[in-house]
Amino acid sequence: MTIDRPGLPGDLPPAEVLWARWSLIAVLEATTADEGEAHHRTGTWVDDEGLHLDDCGCTWWTFEQRGEGRYVLYGEDESSGVKWHEPPVDMLVGAPDWLPHESLQDLLKGWQLGCVYWYENGAWARAPYPATLHDDGLDCGMSRFVDRKDVLRTIADSDHGAMPAHDAETLLTHAEAHRLTPDLLMSLVNAPDRREPDRPAMTRALERAGLNRTQ
Repeated sequence: MTIDRPGLPGDLPPAEVLWARWSLIAVLEATTADEGEAHHRTGTWVDDEGLHLDDCGCTWWTFEQRGEGRYVLYGEDESSGVKWHEPPVDMLVGAPDWLPHESLQDLLKGWQLGCVYWYENGAWARAPYPATLHDDGLDCGMSRFVDRKDVLRTIADSDHGAMPAHDAETLLTHAEAHRLTPDLLMSLVNAPDRREPDRPAMTRALERAGLNRTQ
């Protein structure tokens, strides 16, 4: 699955699937030290506000649940031309009232926002773009979660689960079905090259992300 430039709503998988994939990477990266980070946090993580991605340079994103079946995805990749486009692009045209408008307006005022997508009634949407806009950053920001093969490679690499491909498939399948238990997670995750898995933090992240609805 590929993402157009600029992105189209149909380029994104269902929000529940995107949530599960992103959450699983956040779970695998979770550490107690990062949970207590008081300053600018980087990496992939989940907290009480939602899911986050920040590489401390080129891209940052937030993905929030806003009630049953409602989600909002917003952020910026340096490839986005939205905020520099002339005439200006209003990223909130047609946006529903349940979006976090105050937070989004603050980001807009600070020239920190590259695009906004929202999900309701089983479909993604965004504001209309002019034909002269060439990129909104969605591809560079979200392709890592949209292509399932990329997600599987990330799960299995030495920085995350350090596991065989068939175990990565098992882990992702259970996450996407929202039936990933802490016991199954811990039975498949090995020690990445540079650190031991922080099992308590990973379990807390799993619970925050809601990847086990059988509980």
